[in-house]
Amino acid sequence: QPNAMGGREVGGLANMLAAHMDLENPEHISTVKTYWNAPVMPKRQGLKAVDLFNAIEEGKVKFVWIMGTNPVVSMPNRGQVERALSTCDMVVVSDIVESNDTLNYARIALPATGWSEKDGTVTNSERRISRQRGILPPPGSAKHDWQIMCEVAGKMGFGEAFSFTHPSQIFVEYAGLTGYQNDGKRQLDLSPLQALSEVQYNGLSPLQWPF
Repeated sequence: QPNAMGGREVGGLANMLAAHMDLENPEHISTVKTYWNAPVMPKRQGLKAVDLFNAIEEGKVKFVWIMGTNPVVSMPNRGQVERALSTCDMVVVSDIVESNDTLNYARIALPATGWSEKDGTVTNSERRISRQRGILPPPGSAKHDWQIMCEVAGKMGFGEAFSFTHPSQIFVEYAGLTGYQNDGKRQLDLSPLQALSEVQYNGLSPLQWPF
């Protein structure tokens, strides 16, 4: 919850693109497509949580990757979620624990880092970006979510676009997107931060957008 705004900023919902851009706005789609050289872009909104599990149960979604949440416990209809996950062809779960109700349905379980190991930024509801620094090293074979996604992307043949080695590299690329073809049209514009060095990123003080 402390990073709910941060998740929305980077397009972490099924009905939006990164940088608060609109999935139903052709101009926004073109901006993201061009900036990231992404030839295949979604033509419509994705499935929200309840709709997603309906589609899994109906066999329309055959692969689901669950990260940082425990839907068997948190979703409103536990029985339906369990039915959906039990019939899904492939369930991947990234989590910080060895076992929980959702991990019981995982074909592949990926050990991820928790809050005390996380290294990056969070944005709270007043649009204040804060640098979060890990206080403990990742335990065992646990990796940060961004590292896991980069490794999977590499296996899928997209390694060149996901060759990040530090969260600062991801942040400055994202900051560049927020300012790309913006010209004051979108309030979320972090482009003044796109030239941050790793040292500057590591020392970033909390700041609120719009600047």
